[in-house]
Amino acid sequence: MTKKTPKKESNYTAKDIYVLEGLEPVRKRPGMYIGSTGPDGLHHLIWEVADNSLDEAMGGYAKNITVILLPQSRIEITDDGRGIPVEKHPQTKKSTLETVMTTLHAGGKFGGEAYKVSGGLHGVGVSVVCALSKWMKAEVCRDGSKYAQEYVRGKPQGAVKKIGPCRQTGTTVSFEPDPEIFKEIKFDIKKILNHLRQQAYLTQGVRINVIDRTLTGQIFNYTFYFEGGVKSYVKYLVRGQELSHQTIFYAVGEKDGIAVDTAFQYTNEIEGYEEGFANNIHTGEGGTHITGFRAGLTRSLNDYAKKNNYLKGEGENSLAGEDVREGLTAVVSVKIREPQFEGQTKAKLGNPEAKVAVETVVSDGLADFLERNPSDARAIIEKCLLVAKARKAAKAARQTVLRKGALDGLALPGKLADCSSRNPEESELYIVEGESAGGSSRQARDRHFQAILPLRGKILNVEKARLDKMLDSKEIKSLIIALGTAIADDFDLTKLRYHRIIIMTDADVDGSHIRTLLLTLFYRHFKQMVEQGHIYIAQPPLYRIQAGKRIDYAYTDADKEGVLKSMAKEVKIAPSIQRYKGLGEMNPDQLWETTMNPQNRVLLQVTVEDAKEADRIFDILMGDEVLPRKKFIQAHAKSVKNLDI
Repeated sequence: MTKKTPKKESNYTAKDIYVLEGLEPVRKRPGMYIGSTGPDGLHHLIWEVADNSLDEAMGGYAKNITVILLPQSRIEITDDGRGIPVEKHPQTKKSTLETVMTTLHAGGKFGGEAYKVSGGLHGVGVSVVCALSKWMKAEVCRDGSKYAQEYVRGKPQGAVKKIGPCRQTGTTVSFEPDPEIFKEIKFDIKKILNHLRQQAYLTQGVRINVIDRTLTGQIFNYTFYFEGGVKSYVKYLVRGQELSHQTIFYAVGEKDGIAVDTAFQYTNEIEGYEEGFANNIHTGEGGTHITGFRAGLTRSLNDYAKKNNYLKGEGENSLAGEDVREGLTAVVSVKIREPQFEGQTKAKLGNPEAKVAVETVVSDGLADFLERNPSDARAIIEKCLLVAKARKAAKAARQTVLRKGALDGLALPGKLADCSSRNPEESELYIVEGESAGGSSRQARDRHFQAILPLRGKILNVEKARLDKMLDSKEIKSLIIALGTAIADDFDLTKLRYHRIIIMTDADVDGSHIRTLLLTLFYRHFKQMVEQGHIYIAQPPLYRIQAGKRIDYAYTDADKEGVLKSMAKEVKIAPSIQRYKGLGEMNPDQLWETTMNPQNRVLLQVTVEDAKEADRIFDILMGDEVLPRKKFIQAHAKSVKNLDI
């Protein structure tokens, strides 16, 4: 902690802490407060404590935040802010520090002038962490002294004590998550770094240090400090991509007490990417600030295009929202005094006034930007016009596909071996490569709930293909009709005919490529299926090992060694080892027993933890640039056996 002078006067004392209720509900229903007791909820503990330090930084009272990962799953977070007050609280008659740490809804954000804007509700988050920690310690430096108190599962272990002098100010919170609450306590350094890097971009002037001491004998240090704010963040997000224009749009402004900070840049990608934040909290489901950004963007670009004779008339001749968002990478950050979030985990902002504020700032800023940067303006408008033209062509192609399906009585593809069940919840579709594997899997399946769709060869790489070209592919059209959801504007997840879509390819280079092409298709055009957990990857065995009458299957080389050791102990006869080159080499009984029988099979569920990182990996693997793909493969060849998004 270092000494500093606050940017402005502030009386942050016991009277600024408001108490609403106790802590017991947190341990009874932790999911209500941190979302889940899985990995996301576990990491949410760090975010809640760090949010309090970031609130001090946003208020101008802290410059440095340090997060330390310690052995035994302990976390220590320090800031050089004002330090939580320690004097007796007028309502609870206890130390204010104890009140903040052990009382739900006790914090400096419920009233008074302690915080103009904040991310978490100071005291709500930290008290939840205290309740869900096996052990916790708070140390505060203020008024020339250092104070400390320890807690076990939300209960103080003695009073707040003065433990010595302290020349600086600030707060340190250390905690160890409770194994009674969290089944697995394993922190992900990459997840932590991504989150805190994001926070550093959003809080100009704050330095965030991350120190990893979990590995014996090794210490890793990371520091994030960005003067450029969200403009720097956009530059980071578009790294390695081909840019449509050179100048990053950046606008900052305030309306009705809401501070708006936003930036964007267009790339030559098909996918767009928007990140929204309210008081530094990532609103993964968007909200009114994102709605306002989109409205301001669409209106301003249309106004400029019409004014400069790129567009004439209204209606069909106007740029639609989807036209101006293709290839867009944007960050929208608002600071708002009374944020209204939907849900405890704050995934969506609900304040209607945020829409007006963002739309105004974006409209005014973008009109000025386009006039001052005519070459960038021309590049942006021409890109949007090209997208609009492609959209109209795709709409015609899509309607042709749907109309053909309707005329055929929604006839399913002839190559599809459908299941007899019409209950999507129990039905599953295996997508297999080639007729040989298709024939074997058709014989192996349980016809009641398992459908088979064989694909001929490698499907189109959709990473760089627009919808109209994509719908010319017979294989992709067959898959769309089999799924039943339609695509693009007509997509309807409720019409999905199978709740498990299983990609089953050979364990060779061609099989891996086909699997990657299919994952690219699903991620780019059926993303809700991925997000809802409908996409799986089958894991056929690599080896069939037999010794006498005993037959075992091995799914990896490590499995093979384990089977061989086991057989050596139990069976005297030397085993024969068959290496499967493809699914077609397995007879139907073997394929059923090892890969399709729900009692025995191994399925990998495809999930998206970090959407932007998934975007980047798909760009590398499936894009036009050879060198980045070569570097990625060289870097990951030894460690990656299966493609996980």
